[in-house]
Amino acid sequence: MLRSRIISTGSYLPEKVLTNYDLEKMVDTSDEWIIERTGIKERRIADDSQAASDLAYEASKIALERAGLKADDIDLIIVATVTGDMPFPSTACILQDKLGAVNAVGFDINATCSGFLYSLYIADSLIKSRMHKRVLIVGAEVLSRITDWEDRNTCVIFGDGAGAVIIEPTEEDRGILSLHINSDGRMWELLHMPGGGSKNPASIDTIKKKLHYIKMKGNETFKVAVRTLEDLAIKTLDENKLDSSMLSLLIPHQANLRIIQATADRIGIPMDKVVVNLDRYGNTSAASIPIALDEAVRTGRIKDGDYILLEAFGGGFTWASALIRW
Repeated sequence: MLRSRIISTGSYLPEKVLTNYDLEKMVDTSDEWIIERTGIKERRIADDSQAASDLAYEASKIALERAGLKADDIDLIIVATVTGDMPFPSTACILQDKLGAVNAVGFDINATCSGFLYSLYIADSLIKSRMHKRVLIVGAEVLSRITDWEDRNTCVIFGDGAGAVIIEPTEEDRGILSLHINSDGRMWELLHMPGGGSKNPASIDTIKKKLHYIKMKGNETFKVAVRTLEDLAIKTLDENKLDSSMLSLLIPHQANLRIIQATADRIGIPMDKVVVNLDRYGNTSAASIPIALDEAVRTGRIKDGDYILLEAFGGGFTWASALIRW
């Protein structure tokens, strides 16, 4: 059976660290309040000169080097982002130019925090259909540019970063076993950015109204996320005839520690089998899963034959999962 498998990973985090103590000087908040509600202690912030493609480029270079590949070995580039360099062209095309990936075709995916798994779903399908042979997938976000640093409820959450993977076809009994993507547009208003598109194009008025920043109803989003992620994980395991005890690692989207803990508890996975790095990086949206996956690979937490479950939930609402045998 033809499958796709991840052959290499890479990640990049900007150098600047913004701690909770730094935020105490900016808004009415405290380190204790932030940790209690989110689990976040610090996050990375891109330099003023860095756009999403710059972060993507650094993560991609690492993934290519570890795979022993050159940029012209890639035939497809998918970038998952909600903070692309500009409305058009796609950040994937800009990344293609920076890498010199002359044999690739590139496009972006906007599925917010589920964007990396949506991209994996598309790439897996294209590899199985034999349309592409080697795909670079990057989740890259510069969320600091769309964060209202005067809103104490949202500015404590988000950070910048990028993660990349390269996938290839395999005939072995390993790789991506199952992928699931879902959405429910009825709840889009719970998490969105109203300004900048054709509905509210940039103007002095939209800037005054702060429409170009993330708007989120946290409590409502939390409740839907926990319930949805539990159901998604159970469905993914059931369809593959696996018990949660057979998982070596759960790598969730790094949104909120309470969501991660609640999901793990409900499906019976101990926290020592859950990859958590949001305490250091915050919520990096589409970049969070590939960053966490790369860290797990680099630190030896993933070994050949391990069953790994990836899952995400984000604005739209969108949600997705991937079951992988490494």
